[in-house]
Amino acid sequence: MTAALPLVLTVFVACTVEAIEALTIVLAAGLTRQWRSTFQGMAAALVVLAAIVAVLGPTITLLPLTALRLVVGALLAIFGLQWLRKAILRAAGYKALHDEASAYLREVAAAKAAPEVSRRGVSDWYAFTLSFKGVLLEGLEVVFIVITFGDNQRNLGAAVIGAAIAIVVVTATGIAVRAPLAKVPENWMKFAVGIMLTSFGTFWGAEGAGVTWPGNDAALLVLAPVVALVSLGYAVWLRRAHGLSGPAGPPSAAAVSHTQGAAG
Repeated sequence: MTAALPLVLTVFVACTVEAIEALTIVLAAGLTRQWRSTFQGMAAALVVLAAIVAVLGPTITLLPLTALRLVVGALLAIFGLQWLRKAILRAAGYKALHDEASAYLREVAAAKAAPEVSRRGVSDWYAFTLSFKGVLLEGLEVVFIVITFGDNQRNLGAAVIGAAIAIVVVTATGIAVRAPLAKVPENWMKFAVGIMLTSFGTFWGAEGAGVTWPGNDAALLVLAPVVALVSLGYAVWLRRAHGLSGPAGPPSAAAVSHTQGAAG
């Protein structure tokens, strides 16, 4: 279990971000509209996700490990670089911070404005579709993370454990507070997830292409800090280029407003 701990922690952090975003949508639908239709939408999304896992899981494991690492590594690197790009722009003040409280309020406003329509045996079609889409889209990212990390490490069980813990923790907290987890430092979590996905993707993609890393898996202990330092370096450089002072990190609301106004 100790050897699988890095895998469990990586999947846990990545899936926590997705679970928080899904929770925000579900709470907006349930608290504003109707819980029964919201739960029906969740259940339908989970059925679709289970079907996708049942098809994709065995199919991916049939691929040769070298080909699997090349393809999945490239996908993870692309996925991770997208997360890093957004995180760097947020840290540098070029992009507004992701705010779950604001996202929740937007979803609530849209839910209140939508008419209540009954369709296909569902009493509130809007709540159903809102919950279904939110859980399905965020769930697909969770499935992608679990399958790719688990299959590449030949330890799908550890990846599932990490995802399950993340979902249980976020769900339990959401039920307890009945509000989005706005106090969770999600922007920093996304920065960390971007670093991890980029590092793992680069590592596995290179292995799939025939590269032999010095120290094998231990090379990740060097690769991840290098990616982190480069990313933080870009954030610091962009902050200075845009006239913001202070260390790299989530800027103040005033700074974001100033930079966006200047850009406009």
